[in-house]
Amino acid sequence: MSRLYKKYKEEILTELKTRHPEKNVMSFPVLKKIVISMGLGDALKDKNALQEHSEELMLLSGQKPIVTRAKKAISNFKLREDQPVGLMVTLRGKRMYDFLDRFCHVVSPRIRDFRGFSDKCDGRGSYNFGLSDQQVFPEINLDKVKRQQGMNVTIVTSALNDADCVELLTLLAFPFKTAS
Repeated sequence: MSRLYKKYKEEILTELKTRHPEKNVMSFPVLKKIVISMGLGDALKDKNALQEHSEELMLLSGQKPIVTRAKKAISNFKLREDQPVGLMVTLRGKRMYDFLDRFCHVVSPRIRDFRGFSDKCDGRGSYNFGLSDQQVFPEINLDKVKRQQGMNVTIVTSALNDADCVELLTLLAFPFKTAS
């Protein structure tokens, strides 16, 4: 059992029960999945970029990413239909909790000039943020990195509104900005 999942079951659910005694236990928010995606604009020019970033994404997520492909041809972007344009990994279960635990306690302190993430959600109970560099993850060997690549991370919860999502992520020790 993941350390963060154990904390959720033992501590966070009891905390939510004391904060919201009027609610049913089954209506409390829970993490559903975490989606990590990379858009590879430079993969069109360099054929090795797709393989290199696929290996990096595999190292930091623990599972093999899928290749996302272009749905339409756009001549201004020199893009053909069915051409690879990105990579994506969907984490669920133990891997999801392990990734979030590592991200909150190991990766986010390594981000340069990091003050915390904004507490603005998407309006439907999910939280999105972007990283400009994959080198903050300790799993990635810095000697093998040839180019910087950003990524988008989406944390999908069962919360119905932003307040419940932020409350859950705060209790899970997600590094939000503190009001000062």
